[in-house]
Amino acid sequence: MAEINIAVHDRLVIGTEVFVPLLTEDVIQKRVKELGKQISEDYAGKAPVFIGVLNGAFLFLADLIKNVNADCEVDFFKLSSYGDEKISSGKVKLLKELNCDVNGRDIIIVEDIVDSGLSIKFIEELISPQNPASMRVASLLVKPNSLRYNVKIDYIGFEIPSKYVIGYGLDNAQKYRNLRSIYVLSE
Repeated sequence: MAEINIAVHDRLVIGTEVFVPLLTEDVIQKRVKELGKQISEDYAGKAPVFIGVLNGAFLFLADLIKNVNADCEVDFFKLSSYGDEKISSGKVKLLKELNCDVNGRDIIIVEDIVDSGLSIKFIEELISPQNPASMRVASLLVKPNSLRYNVKIDYIGFEIPSKYVIGYGLDNAQKYRNLRSIYVLSE
């Protein structure tokens, strides 16, 4: 197991890799509150179903719905396209299906990060035949320079460079999701 060392200058050393802060906890929480307010306005009088994409989106989803002033439900998909790697395999596997009926419902898909757009495309193709009333996407992070699929992200927390990030739900081989800030792999 790689040991993590937090140095004085707030950088993380994991094995031979060095991660530096990209987004602090305060910056993240401020933006999540703004997104929650916007969603509350957009869904006033409605009861959307927030569908989190496990495992990465669980922290963002939890904080987001705390800031949404509307009746809502929560469900989850679990997908796999990375495994323990830093780059996507290019194939998405469905590991957990929804438990709710989305027919005629307003759906908000919640992602931690949109990289190529493959997972969002996969989810949209899975949900669309179930006739939701509407379907929007909220993602904490988007890498615009990495997008390979034409997907619309309706609620964007932050646009970031096409670099590897960890923390606040984002992992490195299933670890470091519990970091309160987001760190980027240093060059």
